[in-house]
Amino acid sequence: MLFGEDSHEVTNTYDIDRTDMDLEFFEPAEAAALMRCSEGWLRDGAAAGRFPHACWGKGKIVFTSEHIAEIARLNEILPASPPSTAAHGANPTSARLIGTRAHNRLVS
Repeated sequence: MLFGEDSHEVTNTYDIDRTDMDLEFFEPAEAAALMRCSEGWLRDGAAAGRFPHACWGKGKIVFTSEHIAEIARLNEILPASPPSTAAHGANPTSARLIGTRAHNRLVS
């Protein structure tokens, strides 16, 4: 405990949530084995800024358990919603148009 000149107790102003301390740390090879992907894919994604990671020391890449969960979420592919039967073929402007010919058809 520290005391200032006025005998006021100096306290830590930061609240530490103990659940944050449950993180596990993984080197790229360990994280790749856990995720069943290549170490190079993880390293490249981290170096390009696509994947969350931490750097320790002189650029050593480290992944936490939260980073790995976020990488999984970032690369998740969800099924598209099924097309509506009312809009299917009912309105020509609802169709997906690709290219200049399709755009010109729509404008004219």
